[in-house]
Amino acid sequence: MKTVYLSKNGFKELHKDVAKLEMEEKALQAQIREIGRVKSRDDELQRAEVIHQLETVAARLADKRLVQKYAKPLPRKRDRLKVALGSVVDMVDQQGRLVRYTLVESLEANPIDGRISVDSPLGQSLVGRKPAETVSWPAGGGTRQLRLVRVQ
Repeated sequence: MKTVYLSKNGFKELHKDVAKLEMEEKALQAQIREIGRVKSRDDELQRAEVIHQLETVAARLADKRLVQKYAKPLPRKRDRLKVALGSVVDMVDQQGRLVRYTLVESLEANPIDGRISVDSPLGQSLVGRKPAETVSWPAGGGTRQLRLVRVQ
């Protein structure tokens, strides 16, 4: 797996997810012990369902732990004149509305919160750009354009 760069919030969310999955895993293990030996067909079905849930949680937990293993904080020193991973960009659309995004890894992306992936079409077209440049990318059936105003 390649290195994943996360913001402070990304690290917090990842640690919360791991803790939550660990708690779920322990609860399911306790539930399996509680069911104990199979006494009836219903117990057998319930036990099989809980085992399936445990396997699902264990797989998700393993994935999150792998990400944790390869996660590193966003680089602090970077060229503030060009867009890079971790940059906060201000852009203006054709109607003059200001849009602000933070470029993050795809794991942390959430466009509603203003975090876009560097792997997304917009993110890819932004990387390496400087203020005053026009950025265009394919969206839907056409092409969208925004003018880059500021890079932080």
